[in-house]
Amino acid sequence: MLVFLDRWFSMLAGVIDTYAILPVLYHFGWMEWEELSFDWALIGVYGFFAVVVTYAVCWPLEAFFPIERWESRKTVFVDALYTVVNRVGVLPVFSFLLFYQVQVWVNGFVVAHGYIPPTLEMLIPPLLGHPVITFVAYALILDCADYWRHRLSHTYRSWYALHALHHAQRQMSFWSDDRNHMFDDVIAGVWFGVVGLAIGIPPLQFPLLFLFMRFIESLSHANIKLSFGRFGDRIIVSPRFHRLHHGLRAAGRNSCNYGAVFPIWDIVFRTADFSDEYPPTGDRRAPESMASGGYLAQQMGGLQFFVQEWRRANRSRRRT
Repeated sequence: MLVFLDRWFSMLAGVIDTYAILPVLYHFGWMEWEELSFDWALIGVYGFFAVVVTYAVCWPLEAFFPIERWESRKTVFVDALYTVVNRVGVLPVFSFLLFYQVQVWVNGFVVAHGYIPPTLEMLIPPLLGHPVITFVAYALILDCADYWRHRLSHTYRSWYALHALHHAQRQMSFWSDDRNHMFDDVIAGVWFGVVGLAIGIPPLQFPLLFLFMRFIESLSHANIKLSFGRFGDRIIVSPRFHRLHHGLRAAGRNSCNYGAVFPIWDIVFRTADFSDEYPPTGDRRAPESMASGGYLAQQMGGLQFFVQEWRRANRSRRRT
């Protein structure tokens, strides 16, 4: 089945590359990117497939086992726009492009100075010949890094002002995972890129790891009354576990359950809450434009909130 899907995705990516990407590269004189164009298309195809799978899995669950029912779904539609752009459009292409270029430059620089960058398999030889286990190991390392990025984003007032866009949603659904301020996404991209370079993730696996982890994150944001049980909730982040992180009383610096995919980091660092409840979501301090505005209104509201909180933080530092 996986071989069939890979073959079908490759065929579709080839068609997109031939009839959509290469003509654009030729028209603008960018043919130096020709060697990467097929990989861009393939990543976009995988991203589209991930969105379809996420919708196919989460929509029926939200329809039959909802935590809340809403009369209007206007803000949910805006979240869907974030998801399509981030998973099919901008994020997969540019994350691959930038990561690939930086990795080539860094590897060339260190090799020229007599150092061979190690890969995870080189550091842990038993991983050689076990791609699935290696993939999970990469996911665990990236998830640990994301735990600390996420936790720090709740620690600093100015940073949280950007991250508050993600928490402002009062109608949280499986579309809400990608509901982020663009500057917060840039920080996350650089964070993941540095970690990815440090552990030697192959360039093509980097965005695919993102897609795998983002599927779990989409499910955890879903408007579903669902947990994986006492044992399962300690293995994979469930909708119940993550909803506690988005609860009204958890907004800001007094949060919990920062893990995106694996709860192990919350358990190890003592920020886990396995309470059996599904609280209302949102952030009362966030401007209303960040909760119910359109895409541009949310982005501008987040920027204004950032400036406001940055000024408050500076005034506090001067007083002390």
